[in-house]
Amino acid sequence: MTTAPTGPPAGRYGRDASDDGARDRRLRLVGLVLGVALVGFVAWAGFSYIGEQRVSGQLTGFEVTSDQEVDVHLAVRKPADTEGVCTVRAQAEDGLEVGRAEFRFDQPDDSLHEAVTLRTTARATSAELMGCSAAGQEE
Repeated sequence: MTTAPTGPPAGRYGRDASDDGARDRRLRLVGLVLGVALVGFVAWAGFSYIGEQRVSGQLTGFEVTSDQEVDVHLAVRKPADTEGVCTVRAQAEDGLEVGRAEFRFDQPDDSLHEAVTLRTTARATSAELMGCSAAGQEE
């Protein structure tokens, strides 16, 4: 009478094979908890970022019209019921700031394209949009 082999002797190849199932379940649980935490953090960070960006703008062009003025073209996106404020500055050729102003947009539109005039103290060579925010939330 011969008996079928039952496997290697206990302890011959390191740890016991019956421990593998418990370790696998533990690793899966740890991975699941860490994955859920990561997804939650990414969702929170994304919502926080989007929630703070209620009013946004983009400088689409500018034209130096004289030694004291620059016409600036802005594209502004905002909720229709919100008044937006955008800050624009102008710089001279040597990099010095020669003009800065805030422009308010209270139109009921949620997307608009406006041309505004920035007064300067000297001839400007560039214009820059510093940022936009909802009125009352200026920095």
